[in-house]
Amino acid sequence: MTTLPTTAALILERDAGVLRIWFNRPEARNALTAEITGELAAVLDAVRGDRTIRTLVLRGKGGVFCAGGDIKGFKSGMQGPADAAAIARGNRSFGDLMIKLNEQPQVVVMLVEGGAIGGGLGLACVGDVTIVEKECRFQLSETSLGIPPAQIAPFVVERVGLTQARRMMLTGARFKGEEAVRLGIGHFLADGADDVEKKCNDVLAQIANCAPGANAVTKAIVFESTRRPRAEALDFAADGFAECMLSEEGREGVAAFIEKRKARWAASGN
Repeated sequence: MTTLPTTAALILERDAGVLRIWFNRPEARNALTAEITGELAAVLDAVRGDRTIRTLVLRGKGGVFCAGGDIKGFKSGMQGPADAAAIARGNRSFGDLMIKLNEQPQVVVMLVEGGAIGGGLGLACVGDVTIVEKECRFQLSETSLGIPPAQIAPFVVERVGLTQARRMMLTGARFKGEEAVRLGIGHFLADGADDVEKKCNDVLAQIANCAPGANAVTKAIVFESTRRPRAEALDFAADGFAECMLSEEGREGVAAFIEKRKARWAASGN
């Protein structure tokens, strides 16, 4: 079993194949700091190769998902005696975290309540499954602060499309959960915290029917299909198909279908 890193800004709770990751700065509406992003990157790296962990569930303590970047930290850390190159490097490091989270081999479920502002909205856009509470407030507020939504922009565009992304970024439009689902940021709309948890459990039960190794390969195929020419993407997919077909999971899945029983991973729920 993977040894999880020690964290202070995150709370980690493992239950069988599910790792719940809580942002733990409720007093600051879970605004992102270097500590939070560094710890999250360390957790993602630690579990990356562990197929006994099927799903990562991200949520914010205090009923708020994430209020984006720590604006007070911007003032003290980026607008003091710092040069543009250093600021750019710091900003770019968040993009690396977004890539890592977006392409994590495990299924990533986002539970979005209270508020998802700026970078918090960006994080909601990289969930494989994103469940939003209907009263949750969303906004890309960066341009109202005189800065661009730099590192989250490609992920928001990928999620909602160019036209809507431009509107959201250039107007700082505010909206709630129902519109977030309509735009494609979220997949499911929940009515309160209890319903968020219920819908999460429903999704976890669905994921439990899927082989974790096959899910990891599927995610890789999905992202390679966006980067490679079509023929190369299909070659990559064929290699992944062959790998899975000859794996223990593939042999077990085919045998379970023929024998009209649940595969071992579905029967155990782990």
